[in-house]
Amino acid sequence: NRAQSPTISTALNASSSSSDPNAPQIETTTPSTDLSPAYTNPFSRTKNPVTGNWHDPVFSLRRQAELVKLARANGVESLLPPTVKGTEERIQRRIETGLRVKGTGVGQRVKGKLWERTQKGRLEKRRVAILGMPKLVQTWKQQSGGPA
Repeated sequence: NRAQSPTISTALNASSSSSDPNAPQIETTTPSTDLSPAYTNPFSRTKNPVTGNWHDPVFSLRRQAELVKLARANGVESLLPPTVKGTEERIQRRIETGLRVKGTGVGQRVKGKLWERTQKGRLEKRRVAILGMPKLVQTWKQQSGGPA
């Protein structure tokens, strides 16, 4: 459905000295200056130079991700055109933006469930109680009058 680019044709006489109308003529066609590039990236949107309308990429982001995974598995990812789903772009984006998970910054905590938020305090309390257990057993034995 691609419209053909208009061509400019010029007619030249084979012999410029004769003005014979029956002389053979050579037609040459030269393509007009095409405003679109010879190669368009199928992974990015393109702008129609004549109308200014944007056209969607040939491959959706989901299909791009599948193609990149398949290419990575076969070791030919470097042959793909640039895409936001590529490994290099993903690594670069992670470096620029960081791990964007709430609670991973300085002084932040992930909300979590109630038992998750209080678990650290409970474990510390339990650890202190276990460390003090021999002393507690000793005092109970002394108070109860049992064998020491």
